[in-house]
Amino acid sequence: MNTTGSMGRYGVMALAMAMAATTQTTAAKTSAPSDAQLIASAQRAAPAAVAKDATIVAMGVGGKMRTLREGRNGWTCMPDSPTTPGPDPMCMDKNAFAWAGAWMGHKTPASAKVGFMYMLQGGTDASNTDPYATKPGAGNHWIKTGAHVMVVGADQGFYDLYPKGADPDTHAPYVMWAGTPYQHLMVPVK
Repeated sequence: MNTTGSMGRYGVMALAMAMAATTQTTAAKTSAPSDAQLIASAQRAAPAAVAKDATIVAMGVGGKMRTLREGRNGWTCMPDSPTTPGPDPMCMDKNAFAWAGAWMGHKTPASAKVGFMYMLQGGTDASNTDPYATKPGAGNHWIKTGAHVMVVGADQGFYDLYPKGADPDTHAPYVMWAGTPYQHLMVPVK
């Protein structure tokens, strides 16, 4: 898997937006974590059986992805962003990686290409209604997310089976960004 490219192609969720916007500023203010620390962080996103053979990438200067370790199981993991308030490493399969790239590029994701993401350390809080909100604001329904997995790229009928309210119970499965091309199922895990 070629993991070097632009933000639009390889971005993931709000984490990547925040990372791209603040990587240079943060690097100037703090010492950057070592590659070993970044790899360890990324591996905490998914079960060990998935993470141990996953490709590990990190956001570099200018939003470019940097491969820290080549994998061999089709999964790609990213470390926690030091620019976000909570732990948010993530690990995704090939379809979820493509879905996230479409989201970041403001493009419609491929239909009927179901993907799966792990965020077992939790996620940075996000708007449940606006895929591009970067901070709480009037009417964007900011929510708190704990450890969860996501199902992306499914057909509309799949998402119709789950709650789509703007202010969901985040302790049960719900649809985030309902009614947008980027709707996905959030499934909390303990």
